[in-house]
Amino acid sequence: MGIQSATEYVNFYTNLNMGDGVNLLRFVNDEKRILKLKLENKNTKKELIRKGIEILEGLAKEINEVGEKEVLTKYQKIA
Repeated sequence: MGIQSATEYVNFYTNLNMGDGVNLLRFVNDEKRILKLKLENKNTKKELIRKGIEILEGLAKEINEVGEKEVLTKYQKIA
């Protein structure tokens, strides 16, 4: 897993340019679900996956508290 921060996840989402079909919260939840499935694989580095899940859970919480637009603006300024 190469993504190691909230900023990297937001930039990855932005660069995918999925349009209005997939909002950031849906993307975050989908990514989190995928990582949880990867935890079941015996041949994976579980600590990296757990860190990714932790980052995504933080992003989801932040989106629910302040809104998607504010989160996008915050992390795109950092990049």
